[in-house]
Amino acid sequence: MEIAKAFGIVLKKYRTNKGFSQEKLALMCNLDRTYIGLLERAQRQPSLTTIFKICKVLEVRPSEFINEIENIIHQHKK
Repeated sequence: MEIAKAFGIVLKKYRTNKGFSQEKLALMCNLDRTYIGLLERAQRQPSLTTIFKICKVLEVRPSEFINEIENIIHQHKK
């Protein structure tokens, strides 16, 4: 599985667990409202700064977020 797709899966999981719409998350992160959707659909890849912004709003450590992405990638390689 590609990194962008795994990122989108993890992002959507955390966003929905918080009960945020894509638009609400984007507003809270000071990002364009369509950007979160593009990330979740693996059509864009975030910068490190953006990852930290998103993780702060979602109240998850960036290292934990990235670790989940890594786990998804490894599970699909098996």
